[in-house]
Amino acid sequence: MNPIKAISKHVATFRINGRDRETIIEPHMLLVDVIREKLGLTGTKRACGTGNCGSCTVLLDGVPIRTCICLAITATGSAITTIEGLAKSDGTLHPLQQAFIDHAASQCGFCIPGMLLASAALLADNPKPTRAAVKRALVGNICRCTGYVKIIDAVLDAATQRTKTMEVRT
Repeated sequence: MNPIKAISKHVATFRINGRDRETIIEPHMLLVDVIREKLGLTGTKRACGTGNCGSCTVLLDGVPIRTCICLAITATGSAITTIEGLAKSDGTLHPLQQAFIDHAASQCGFCIPGMLLASAALLADNPKPTRAAVKRALVGNICRCTGYVKIIDAVLDAATQRTKTMEVRT
């Protein structure tokens, strides 16, 4: 008998971007690899592999997490939002996405999925953040291109636009 124990596989179910998805995973698989390789959602970026840069950020039950240090098996049964799920199903951009465009807050774009999702979580919890609150919310997301000013301005603008839209509806 082989002393090396066979790796067990599990059927994992996730609610990704509003759709139930099922795939077979192994216990050691990282969530970033399942999202990118098994589910084909390549907007989630694999970069540092240590949870330090934020490029792999998704929302897990509304909370930003680093998928490069999260075992996929621990996220089974959770609701996950990736960058592909931020826009509306009809293709209308999320106010944050539009604000990033309007403020030229993206250069190479590699960090932007994580920046947008961390920002979306912030605005869900705090619809009128201060500049300091935006900085704190993005502290774990590294951008090597823009210097953050345009990113922070975009988040604040999206919050203002969202507040204006909400005020008009009431």
